[in-house]
Amino acid sequence: MEFQREGILLFDQLQIRYYGLIIVFAMLVAAVVAARLAKRAGYDPEHVWGGLTWAIIPGIIFARLWFVLFPSKSVIEAGRDTAWLLQNFFDLQNGAIAIWSGGLSIFGAVLGGLLGVYLYLRRNKQPLGPWLDIAGVALPLAQAIGRWANFVNQELYGTVTTLPWGITIDSAHRVEPFLSTVDYPAATTLFHPLFLYESLWSLLAFVVLLNVFLRYRSRLLPGDIFLLYVMQYAVIRFLLEFLRVDVTLVGGINVSQVVTAVAFVAALLFFVYRHRPGAVRTSQASEQPMA
Repeated sequence: MEFQREGILLFDQLQIRYYGLIIVFAMLVAAVVAARLAKRAGYDPEHVWGGLTWAIIPGIIFARLWFVLFPSKSVIEAGRDTAWLLQNFFDLQNGAIAIWSGGLSIFGAVLGGLLGVYLYLRRNKQPLGPWLDIAGVALPLAQAIGRWANFVNQELYGTVTTLPWGITIDSAHRVEPFLSTVDYPAATTLFHPLFLYESLWSLLAFVVLLNVFLRYRSRLLPGDIFLLYVMQYAVIRFLLEFLRVDVTLVGGINVSQVVTAVAFVAALLFFVYRHRPGAVRTSQASEQPMA
């Protein structure tokens, strides 16, 4: 057994990557919290684990699909655009199937995961809104933990900084315009730790949304807390993209910023529309748990 920078090497061939371990740990912690919230709200917590099992596979598929359809700038510069990824689908090093080589998008993961959860809830005749609210509280906690997987992989960093909490990045993990270790020495050049910024924000979001769930849920409509989750993440992701180095561009436009801007506006408008004067409201308390 050998402990390496990015994983544990077993039998000189099998590597267990810290990235995967951290992601699994993040999901389990968030699921435990979600199960506790479900029980507090009068729902069967076993549905949390059922929904999680239905979310994993589509979450991974959609996360990789988003990466293939919208590869980052560094991937395209390396000659692996969408066409190349699809044409070399079964390339075990860099092809579309090689999820172990990196390239999973949180946008695709959330969309795929939500699809799996939706199908599970429909199959088990569970109301969508209350369970989305539980997810809206637990997801930021999962993100706060999961972003440290990016630290292990030396990814999700920003431009050069002189701030004391900046981090160093190995030359092998750098992208343009910071490839030169002459202009940007490996030992002294510091980069914005975007993974840390998002992790801390997500932890704060978890605390705030948990407080809203515990204290104000009865005053809100089913699904409101999830809409708040969408809005808060859209804000931080949109802002961090200004610092991010390895962005995703289509026609010179940052895809992540477009997606988050649209998501924020859509969630905000839907929230306001649901709470318009005279609207018929169904409170959380009126959503009865179903067997």
